[in-house]
Amino acid sequence: MTWVDDAPELAPYQDEPAQMASAAPGKVGLLRLAFEHRVDRTVLADLFRQAPLLVQQALYWDAAMPEMACVFLVSTSGGMLQGDRHRIDVSLGAGARVHLTTQAANKIQEMDANYAVQVQQITLGEDAYLEYLPEPVIPYRRSRFITHTAVTLPETATVLSAEILLPGRKYHRDGEIFQYDLYSAAVRAARPHGPDLFVEKFVIEPARFGVDRRGVLDNFQVLGTVLLLTSPERARRVFERMPPTWDDDLPLAAAASRLPNDAGLLYRVLGRETEPVRAQVREFCGVARAEAVDRPTPPAFSWR
Repeated sequence: MTWVDDAPELAPYQDEPAQMASAAPGKVGLLRLAFEHRVDRTVLADLFRQAPLLVQQALYWDAAMPEMACVFLVSTSGGMLQGDRHRIDVSLGAGARVHLTTQAANKIQEMDANYAVQVQQITLGEDAYLEYLPEPVIPYRRSRFITHTAVTLPETATVLSAEILLPGRKYHRDGEIFQYDLYSAAVRAARPHGPDLFVEKFVIEPARFGVDRRGVLDNFQVLGTVLLLTSPERARRVFERMPPTWDDDLPLAAAASRLPNDAGLLYRVLGRETEPVRAQVREFCGVARAEAVDRPTPPAFSWR
């Protein structure tokens, strides 16, 4: 199993925790999910789980897509700890419809040694559709986290994946704004039996390279990223429906860019607070779903 431990940005963090060693039993979380389209719905046909990662069963709560399997990815550890190594493999058969989310924000806990890793392998069959929309990532003070996602899909399939990265525990005590050590994220997409479509990677090390500079984040603190991998025609229609946005009052900025090799779109949202960014991400995802499968997005659930 490849944990991307050889990434150069991890070189300063190779020390072992004084407690349980990195990748020791109990620190390697594994999930394998395989979905198939059967008759009138998508089913979770194969499941392997190893704590602290957990999945229970597929649910069918989306009234606009009752055939879609909706699955919560659960962590029993209260976040990612130093030395954790998580791997998630997801495969969708032809025509499958799947919504993946998490039960809570991914909290990257404070660290004094080593780092945490999450590797994701996503494979889609013809005409499959995946929404991977987890809750935000919150990197705590001195945390080090690296994630790598590899997606393989034909042109007829669609992946709609979103991530919202917070600057830390903004309202914890005196605030932990950009006090984490490292956040590294990479995504690679390819066609089956074909070359890579694109590779994107960004590394944030606030102590080494300040993120509050113009051309980086400036005065923004929350970063939303949506990856839409789909056919060129669908991507074109979404691009035309989602022009660049700038709102001085919130403040908020958002825009889509075309990915290489007609792979799809990358949509980025910058804001000061979480909810405006979440709302803008949701708007883009709603447009993308409508163009990909011609279904509306249900209204956001209100807890009030």
